[in-house]
Amino acid sequence: MIRYIAQAVRLTLLCIILCVVLYPLAIRGIAYAAPQNGKGQTVSANGRIVGYALVGQSFTNEEYFWGRPSAVAYNAAGSAGSNKGPTNPDYLKDVKSRVDSFLVHNPTVKAADLPADLVTASGSGLDPDISPDAALVQAARVAKVRGLPEEKVRELVRSHIKAPMLGALGTSRVNVLDLNIALNTLKP
Repeated sequence: MIRYIAQAVRLTLLCIILCVVLYPLAIRGIAYAAPQNGKGQTVSANGRIVGYALVGQSFTNEEYFWGRPSAVAYNAAGSAGSNKGPTNPDYLKDVKSRVDSFLVHNPTVKAADLPADLVTASGSGLDPDISPDAALVQAARVAKVRGLPEEKVRELVRSHIKAPMLGALGTSRVNVLDLNIALNTLKP
């Protein structure tokens, strides 16, 4: 009996060393090898930090492009999706509300032309990117509010489209923060 208890204690200590000490140290070492030492890649405009490259944020002014909705109010400490399925009545109500709100602010857009990523939250709730279609569908509103030619705004969007990683992994995307920073530099 003592032999089995001793084996269990040794196995427990080994698991503690592996899972509580070595694994976190390895992950921390990898983070230090990453850009910005794992502290997040900040984005600056006009000499001040305005956000993080990989964390979405809320843009609600009509003069800016809007990103994906967030189930966690863009709180990076609480990254999560809503866990509501596509047939959940509360989820459907939220999506309908987002569609209706978007259409009020973008009267030239038809509901059928609205990309899903503008009315559905991502799994993390922190997605900084939208599809090129989601950016282009907002171009008329942004151009009108800013007094810019729509084609100039569309060209800005097209210049900010990032291709899938390695040409095949993922989809084309537009970083909303980068796009809005560039938008602030456009002149009529």
